[in-house]
Amino acid sequence: MLGWSFNLFRIRGIQLAVHFSFLLLLAYVGDEGWKQDGMNGLLWSVATLLAFFTCVVLHELGHSFTARHYGVGVPRILLMPIGGMAEFDSIPRRPSQELLITVAGPAVNFVIAGILWFVARFPEDWDPNMTPGTLNELACALFAANLVMGCFNLVPVFPMDGGRILRALLAMKLPYLRATFWAASVGKVLAVAGVLLMVFWWHNYLGGVLFAFIFIAGEAEYRAVKRREMEDAYWRQLFARTQVVPPVIEPPLLTNQEPPLLG
Repeated sequence: MLGWSFNLFRIRGIQLAVHFSFLLLLAYVGDEGWKQDGMNGLLWSVATLLAFFTCVVLHELGHSFTARHYGVGVPRILLMPIGGMAEFDSIPRRPSQELLITVAGPAVNFVIAGILWFVARFPEDWDPNMTPGTLNELACALFAANLVMGCFNLVPVFPMDGGRILRALLAMKLPYLRATFWAASVGKVLAVAGVLLMVFWWHNYLGGVLFAFIFIAGEAEYRAVKRREMEDAYWRQLFARTQVVPPVIEPPLLTNQEPPLLG
């Protein structure tokens, strides 16, 4: 499924790719805008969506540039209807590094929101849910979107940013696999609660799909970590068995007795 994508361009060597399902979201948003206000509504709806996903890309770049600072390769960033995903070659096992890499994403959103707070002019009757029709309204909408994105990603639902922060904090006291288990367990409980709230309380089915995807991704990552831990333990044990210990040769004892004469 993740292979159904096409490449756009590179940002400092990181490939930006878009999943084909993103085009469906773009078409849906454009159609809703057309129904509301014709061509003008279509253009503003599409522009708002693209501006929002530009912030998503900046969020992922915050993760990616921090990861590359610690020597982690980042081949690409994949955009999907439910958000973005930076693909790392590996996750640092040092909790402090994982913590900084994870926090960098939401920090970008809060910086953007802070800038827009000073730039935008918020009317008294401002509605964050309305479709923007001016640049100022777009700035107000992006302020709200970045604030929500930053806070939402801090919810401890593994493998979202908040869940990874929880794993990094737990890994400072617990073995890495155990920390991942507890972070994934907390994340699965919250993901199930998120699905129920989104579907039955807010009737937001896309949000329900998002939390269902998070539940599956969290379980998959925990299993991957567990598999790597088992493989590493196996190879360490095999390496220990193949080590050849050289025999200890006792040197001859030296005495003061002279050797017997022959002949």
